[in-house]
This record gives sequence, structure tokens and C-alpha cells, in this order.
Amino acid sequence: MKARIKITLKTGVLDPQGKAISHALDQLGFDGIGDVRQGKYIEVDLTETDPAKARAALEDMCERVLANTVIENYAIELDGA
Repeated sequence: MKARIKITLKTGVLDPQGKAISHALDQLGFDGIGDVRQGKYIEVDLTETDPAKARAALEDMCERVLANTVIENYAIELDGA
């Protein structure tokens, strides 16, 4: 089973990398760019076939290792779930 995890900064958390991206886009002549926020995208292949067990394992991974839940949110998408 394949899982996709999207990790983004919580609203209100400063995003200096997003600001740098926004500035670079502006310098390259891209118009109409508002706020830019950056995040992380992680794919995980699991041997688990039970979607509930897979989701529980992924949430544990996110809570303990993949995301800093103080400043980041995460969303999990499972193929075949």
C-alpha cells in the first residue's frame, strides 16, 4: 500500500523559505504571486494491507518523526483505502 503525506506549516507560523521563494519569483518577473508557503511531501510504501492499521502507523510516524506537530500540520492519503 502506498501512502502520501503532505506536511505544511500551521497558519501564523513564519515561513522564511516561502518568503525567499516569493522574492525569487518576483525577481524572475513572475507577476500576480501572493503569499508563498512551502512544505514537505513524503511517499511511503507499506506492506500493511489493512487501511486502518496503515493509517494508525502513519499517524504515529508523523507524530514521532516526520512532522513537528508544534508548528506543522500533516495530511495522509492512502492508495486503496
